[in-house]
This record gives sequence, structure tokens and C-alpha cells, in this order.
Amino acid sequence: MRHADRPPTLSVSVVQKELDWVPVSSALLVTGAMALSFASLLSPTGGDSSDSLSIVEQHDGRWLAVAVIYFIASVTLTLGLPSVLSLFDRRGSRMGTTSAVVLSVGFIGTAGFAMLLVFFRALVITGSVVDKGLGDVTKEAGLSVFLYGWIAAFYLGELLLGIALLMARTTPRWIPLLLIAHVLFLPLQSVLPAVVGKATILLLAVGFAGIAIEAVARDNGRPRH
Repeated sequence: MRHADRPPTLSVSVVQKELDWVPVSSALLVTGAMALSFASLLSPTGGDSSDSLSIVEQHDGRWLAVAVIYFIASVTLTLGLPSVLSLFDRRGSRMGTTSAVVLSVGFIGTAGFAMLLVFFRALVITGSVVDKGLGDVTKEAGLSVFLYGWIAAFYLGELLLGIALLMARTTPRWIPLLLIAHVLFLPLQSVLPAVVGKATILLLAVGFAGIAIEAVARDNGRPRH
């Protein structure tokens, strides 16, 4: 009978509005995909260690900008993964979760790669590394394991995500097919022209944008109580 002693409560609609994280995560996913694409397209290309040294010496500002954009992509893509998981209910849920875990390793590894770019720039600018020394560093086993592990996690996670989305049938088929196509282009990078090879990152960007759109549409279609 003492209504005045009741603690204040929030309405269900207000709580749901506060917990409506899917649009935010989807926006971050798109931001990360666009940042990753921009960094890949902006990255200077060099055939060997001497080319890399000259590129850093002549375009150190561009090199630093690419590193910063890669770091932004790493953070935003990681925060965008929950929107990807929202597309899985029963079909493909295990595969989807596995792909998200593997992709998170690839996304976090992108931040590590960005730090390596910054560190390499600092070495070149201060004159602490020379052509022969750089060649020896790039062949070091620990660094090679990190780089190849990062690349493998990224592409494997993308492939698993494409397969999971085909199993779940919650998105148009062109979305997972774009992701799978991007992975299949990896072995062809060495034979493709440099411009075409870089442009294949757009397949991932468009695919992730499609995922984000579908995640928001699916979230908006859920009943609100």
C-alpha cells in the first residue's frame, strides 16, 4: 500500500533503447572495412627491402598515415564483430562463432601490424637500419610467424564467415560470395597487377557493408515490447 517506498523503475522500452547496440556495432563494422580498404589502397608498394627503405624516406608521412588508419581499422572492426554474430540464430551459429573468434585474431593482429609499420618508420628515419640489415630482419623466424599467422587468421576467418552466412541464409547470397571471392584472390596476388591486387580489398569492404546493412535491418524487424 505504500507506493512512495517503491524504487524507481525504468520502462522496458527505455531499457531496450539503451541496449540497442546493433546499429552502433554495424556502423563500426562499416567504418573498419572502409578504413582497412583505404589503408590498403594507400599503402606504398615495394619489391624488396631497398624499395621499402626508399619509400619510407621519401613518403614517411604517408607511411605513418597508413599505420594510423590500420590501427583505426583494427579497433573498429573488432567492435563491429557483435553485429556479425547477430545474424546467426540456429543455422550456422557454431561456424559463425568460430569465424568471429578467428577474425578477432586477424583484426587485433592488424593493430600489431600498424605498430610494426610505425616502428620500422622510426628505424629508417633515425638511420638505425640499412638495406642488408632490413633483409635479415624480415627473414627472422619470430616475425615471420607473427605476420603469416596474422594473415592466415584474417583470411581463414573471412572464409569461415562466408561459409557460415551461406549456411545461415540470413543475408543475400552475394554477400558471403564476395567474402569468399576475396579469399580466393589471395593466391593470385603475385600474378595480378599491383593496382588490381590492391582493388580486391573492395570485395571485403562491400561484403562487410552488406553484413552491416542486413544486421540493422534484421534488428529493426525484431518485435519491440
